[in-house]
Amino acid sequence: MIQRRSLLTAAGAAGLARPALAGAAKTLTFVPQANLNSIDPVWNAAMVTRNMSAMVYETLYGRDEFMQPHPQMVEGDLMEDGGRRWTLRLRDGLRFHDGEKVLARDCTASLRRWARRDPGGTSLFARMDALETPDDRTIVFRLNKPFPHLRKLLSRFNTPAVIVPERLAQTDPFKQLPEAIGSGPFRWLASEQVIGSHAAFIRNDAYVPRDDKPSYMAGGRRVLLDRVEWKMIPDPSTAANALVTGEVDWVEIPLPDLLPMLRRTPGVTTGLLDPYGSMASVRLNHLHAPTDRLGVRRAMLAAIDQREVMTAIFGSDTSLWFAPIGFFNSGNAAVDGVGMEAVRTRPSAAQARAMLKEAGYTNEPVVLLHATDHNLYNPAGTVVGDAFRAIGLNVVDQSMDWGTVMQRRVSKEPTDKGGWSAFATAAPAAEYLDPLLATFLRTSGTEAFYGWPSDARIEALFSEWLDTADEAAQVRVQQEWQQRAFDMVIHVPLGRYVLPSAWRSTLSGLLRGPAVVFWNVEKA
Repeated sequence: MIQRRSLLTAAGAAGLARPALAGAAKTLTFVPQANLNSIDPVWNAAMVTRNMSAMVYETLYGRDEFMQPHPQMVEGDLMEDGGRRWTLRLRDGLRFHDGEKVLARDCTASLRRWARRDPGGTSLFARMDALETPDDRTIVFRLNKPFPHLRKLLSRFNTPAVIVPERLAQTDPFKQLPEAIGSGPFRWLASEQVIGSHAAFIRNDAYVPRDDKPSYMAGGRRVLLDRVEWKMIPDPSTAANALVTGEVDWVEIPLPDLLPMLRRTPGVTTGLLDPYGSMASVRLNHLHAPTDRLGVRRAMLAAIDQREVMTAIFGSDTSLWFAPIGFFNSGNAAVDGVGMEAVRTRPSAAQARAMLKEAGYTNEPVVLLHATDHNLYNPAGTVVGDAFRAIGLNVVDQSMDWGTVMQRRVSKEPTDKGGWSAFATAAPAAEYLDPLLATFLRTSGTEAFYGWPSDARIEALFSEWLDTADEAAQVRVQQEWQQRAFDMVIHVPLGRYVLPSAWRSTLSGLLRGPAVVFWNVEKA
C-alpha cells in the first residue's frame, strides 16, 4: 500500500501541474506583515506562516469569529466515557493537492508530529492510551483521563494541527516540511517562490467546501479568486503607496502613522478584522546566562515601561493599544488583575541596577535579536534595548530581518556560539483567554516555546485546570498561574494591541478573525 501511494503521489502531482492563471483570472495581490520564510506552521509558529498555512492546509476543526470550534475536515464526532473516548469521522471527498485521498492514518501521523512541538498537543498525548484508525475515515482517541477540550485544541489557528500526507508527516518536527501539500482551498506554487520578494497560490479546483456559512476558519471555505500573490514590501511607505495607486489590493498591517492618510484616500478601506488583537512580549532565554538567572529576569521586567513600548509603535493613537497587561487575556479582572503591581509600579533605574548586582550580574552580553524590517518588532526592539541599557545591562543589539530572527531563535546554544538572550514577538490574544492554547505561558523546559522556561508548578497548574470543569476552580488556577508567571518572569509582557488592515474598496467579503483568510473574498 505504501508503494502504491508513492506512485499515486507522483502521478497526481504531474496531473495537477499547470501554469499560473493569467489574462482574465482574478488575482488578489497582498502585502503580508513579514517575509514568508517557512511553509511549515508546526516547525515555525510565525504569524505569516500561520496565514499561509490556513490557505494550503486544513485542520480537523475550525474556529469561528467568536472563537467557538466547529467540525472542518471532520463530518461529525462522538465523545464518550466522560471525555475519555472520542470518535471522529472524516468528511467524504477530502483530497490532498497531489490527488490522493485524505485518510485517517494521514491525520493520526500529522497529529503525532504536531504534538511533539505544541504544548497543548503534548498534554493531550500524555493522556493517550491509543490513537486508532479502524477504517480510512475514522479516528479514535482512547484516553486515560478525560479531555473534553479536544475540539477547541484541534481548532487552534496558531501552531495549528495541520493535516498533511502521511509520508510528509514522518518528517522530524524539528525540521521543516520539504513541500507544502495539504487539502486546503488554495495550492502553493513552490516554483514561483522568491524568498523575501514573492509567493503565489492558486485556487484548488478539486476542493469541496462545507455547506455551512463561512465564519473565520469555520464553515464553507468558498474561494472566489483564481490566484493570490504575496508581495513582500519591507518599506511601509512603499507598501502604502502601492495600495493607494492600486498596485496591490491589500496591506495586512499598515504602519500606524500612515493610517490617517489611508483613511482619507478614495478607493481605500481600512478596518479592524481582528478584534482580539495580539499580546506583545520579550521572550527571554532560560537556558543560558545571564537570562537564566531569576534575579536578572526580574530586573528586566522592572526595566520595561509597557506604555513607552506601545507609544513607540503606535504614536498618539491610544485606541490601538492597552497597557499595562499581564499574561492572560481572560476578560475576567479577577484573573487578569493578579500580580499587576509588578508592572504598574516600576522600580527606579537605580533599584533595577541593584537587583542586577544582587543577582550576580557581571556585565555578560545580552544578545537582543532585533527585527528591523517589522513594523511592530522594530520599534519594540529599540525601546527594549534602550530600557535594558538604562539599568546597566550590556546589550548587544543584533539587527536582522524577521526571517533571520525566526531562524536564530531555535538555537539553544550559548550567546557566544550563535545563541541569543531576548527578542520581541507577539501572540494572538484570542488564544490567551484561558490556559489551553496559551503556548507562551507553558513552562515545559526544552519542549516549551523559544526561551524554554521550566517551572514544575505552572505545568502542574495546567493539569489541574484540565482536570476540573468547575469554573470557580479554573479561575483559582489561573489566578495562581498569573502570579507565578510574574514571580518567575517567564517572559516580559509589552502590551496588547489591535491592528487595522487596509485594502482596496474593490474587495468585499473579508472575514473577521485573528488571522488573514482569503476564502469568501471577492474582487470586483
